[in-house]
Amino acid sequence: MQKTFSLLKQLKKLKQLQTQNVLSWVRIASGNSSKHLFLLAVAITALGMQPAMAGKTLDSIRQKDMVNCGVNTGLAGFAQADAQGKWSGIDVDLCKAIAAAVLGSPDKVRYTPLSAPQRFTALQSGEIDILSRNTTFTLTRDSSLGLSQTVATFYDGQGFMAPAQLGIKNLKQLKGLTVCAQSGTTTEKNLTDFSKTNKLDIKPIVFEKIEAANAAYFAGRCKAYTTDVSGLASIRSKEAKNPKDHVILTELISKEPMGPMVRRGDDEWLNIVKWVIYGLMEAEEFGVTSTNVEQLKANSSDPKILRMLGKTEDTGKLLGLDRDWLARALTSTGNYGEIFERNVGEKTALGLKRGLNAQWDKGGLMYAMPIR
Repeated sequence: MQKTFSLLKQLKKLKQLQTQNVLSWVRIASGNSSKHLFLLAVAITALGMQPAMAGKTLDSIRQKDMVNCGVNTGLAGFAQADAQGKWSGIDVDLCKAIAAAVLGSPDKVRYTPLSAPQRFTALQSGEIDILSRNTTFTLTRDSSLGLSQTVATFYDGQGFMAPAQLGIKNLKQLKGLTVCAQSGTTTEKNLTDFSKTNKLDIKPIVFEKIEAANAAYFAGRCKAYTTDVSGLASIRSKEAKNPKDHVILTELISKEPMGPMVRRGDDEWLNIVKWVIYGLMEAEEFGVTSTNVEQLKANSSDPKILRMLGKTEDTGKLLGLDRDWLARALTSTGNYGEIFERNVGEKTALGLKRGLNAQWDKGGLMYAMPIR
């Protein structure tokens, strides 16, 4: 028994251990004693319930009192700066919510505009703490870049836009045509695969920067433009002299689940980013908004809401944060539905319907892991 308690003492000093290594070490140290194994298993479980220790990314963020957020160079509805340098968009609001949860203020964010080819290098190198830049989750990106995908925050699909005067109604009519696309994206590969599979002989004209691709399309260098449908709606609303002169085709050629990414190897930071996003989603599900946080905290009898807002339970300690982490995030940006409608919803210039981005109980895919 003395041997067991000695091992427990050592376990408490260890910040991170892979589960397989822990179990292997326990078996060797305890001589495979079933009694010792049971006691240590209970202890490991108990240790997992202790307050989280800050990871290196969170330590760095707190030291500089700022979250460095990589965003698009300018995509209406997702990330763009106005004449005064004020950033707005879905991806921007996610960074604000995380900053509010971690540092107490949505204003403690430094935005780094990145082109598609720059974005992963900036995160890998530590230039930014989080990449929140309309980035599609794929197997290759998840497995080969040293980065971790967090939570899908926008479900999209790749589509095509063409001048209305060309009369293009379906994708087969793109045969042999030139199509503008941005390099360093899943868009380019999807276009090539689609053209080859359907023997359309589409001629891609690719550009490193989105601004160059936009300019080429509106100058008539390409007969059509392809990217995510949300991106096409953004480009049309922002760049077209008359948006009605350009038609976005209804057919899609891919799935594009997008969301923030972080560096691999810092599970504490990964958890914080994931659970802030889940919190924004679950808040919408239970009717918690930017305007009723304090009212619900004081008067609600729903245990889920009270737990979410830190009234009855301190979930923050499991993330290395305080108990009001989610309440602050919600007060700063609103829930996921508020963020969507404010930036890209039907009353905005983009005019997007919720569609797949509706809550799971309303026909969409927004299904948050439960905060409990």
